[in-house]
Amino acid sequence: MNWLTRLLSNRADITALDIALRETLAHWQAAPEPDLGVAHFEARYVIVNTEATGLDLDADRLLAVGAIAVDCGLLPPTESYYARLEPDPATALINLLTFCGAGPVVVFNAGFNRTLLERALGEHLGIKPEWTWLDLHWLLPALYGELIDHPARLADWMKAFGIETFQRHHALGDAWAIAQLMLAAQARALALGLKTPRSLAELERSCRHLRRQA
Repeated sequence: MNWLTRLLSNRADITALDIALRETLAHWQAAPEPDLGVAHFEARYVIVNTEATGLDLDADRLLAVGAIAVDCGLLPPTESYYARLEPDPATALINLLTFCGAGPVVVFNAGFNRTLLERALGEHLGIKPEWTWLDLHWLLPALYGELIDHPARLADWMKAFGIETFQRHHALGDAWAIAQLMLAAQARALALGLKTPRSLAELERSCRHLRRQA
């Protein structure tokens, strides 16, 4: 299971968790590695989003997490999760891990959301999931360059696709918008012959590499 998580040098003491939470965490850690070569319509992607006290990674902290599954190309109405970290951050985060499973995980702006989430997981559970992360901040301009040809704000992409949500700047509300963008990304990726989670991960890496060279 070393593909899935590695203990941090300043890991939390998970023995302080109750037995049920430790068993749930152990079950998540034992999950098999996902097959990144399956077709999009056979894959389960999980969109993860966060709420924080602000936008400063050095000073602000995670308040809540939201997640929505895109399962076999669909958005099942029951496949969602939302929790505030207080008063029990360990339970909120373990339940998020259980919902996400082995990934892949989709975010918008991994530089903020992934960093914030990994920090909280390390602090409260002593783990760092080694999910395959897909960042629509990079993938969308690569797939829909005729709409926006550079990394842009979530609000700009929502406007470009005419997407609305029930509440902006809410972990689950924005996750709903990101999930709809993921469906659009899957459709364009299929049209371009990018048929698997692995192909999206490779496209993102290529985009990041080209951006660094520019």
